[in-house]
Amino acid sequence: MATAAEEIQVGERLVRVSSPDKPYFPERGLTKLDVVNYFLSVGDGILRALRDRPTMLERWPRGVFEGATIATRQTNRGDAFYQKRLPAGAPDWVRTAHITFPSGRTADEVAPSELAVVIWAANLGTLRFHPWPVSSADVERPDQLRIDLDPMPGVGFEQVVPVAREVRAFLAELGMTGYPKTTGGRGLHVYVSIEPRWSFGDCRRAVLALGREMQRRLPELVTTTWWREQRDRPVFVDYNQMSRDHTMASAYSIRPTPRALVSAPLDWAELDDARPEDFDVLSLPARFAERGDPHAGLDGDRHSLEPLLELADREALEAPPER
Repeated sequence: MATAAEEIQVGERLVRVSSPDKPYFPERGLTKLDVVNYFLSVGDGILRALRDRPTMLERWPRGVFEGATIATRQTNRGDAFYQKRLPAGAPDWVRTAHITFPSGRTADEVAPSELAVVIWAANLGTLRFHPWPVSSADVERPDQLRIDLDPMPGVGFEQVVPVAREVRAFLAELGMTGYPKTTGGRGLHVYVSIEPRWSFGDCRRAVLALGREMQRRLPELVTTTWWREQRDRPVFVDYNQMSRDHTMASAYSIRPTPRALVSAPLDWAELDDARPEDFDVLSLPARFAERGDPHAGLDGDRHSLEPLLELADREALEAPPER
């Protein structure tokens, strides 16, 4: 017999949670309601990561179980799927942003404006939120530069850390501040708040210039070679993540793996001792209550992209082609 739905007060909204006892991470004994309560416990943090940004929802309505798959454009079948457009039946208080994909097609994508939207999406099975690096006020000009340090297969987190530290040092030389987070896997992301003055192409070019600088400084560790089969170094600086319609899972999103690891914002001081497996749905609430959000200052000072674009000009780097 299905468990009766619960209604949860989230700010001014009453959000319905259906089947609250449905297993979502059976190996950890976590239910849908546990997931909802997790997002409530880190509410200020995840709303800061998503607020007023067009956001794709990664929905796992049956939970995470052995053999579960996510639908792709090629298969169009799976136990989970990506929701790019506002779902039918959404409450009228769920705001949207109108966006254009590289194909020229458009969509009204969820743009969370309050925590109730996150909880509403969690009730739909959303584990990972994929926000664009733009605000709904200007969807053509990114206000975040997102640097993806992507380890090759078999490469451990400990090999990514020195690259992240060098990224931090280089950004500081340019007068820029980066904010690191785990991915929930072996990689790291570094976010930089920028003035919304440049196109997606400019931003990709800037990250490519940064990646080339990392390749010079750490030649044994870093590559910017696009084709995977041609990469011969452990860590790829994935500049293509700054393409239009390429998104990263937000801070505090839950990775759909049996351990329910999460994408955790970090302070630079803890990077050497941090491990991805330290941060999951069960451990993050206490950490958040004790320490707050390490990314609380991310949307403070906005930096100019000009130093990185000047470097790109000196290197005669063209805007990478759309992939």
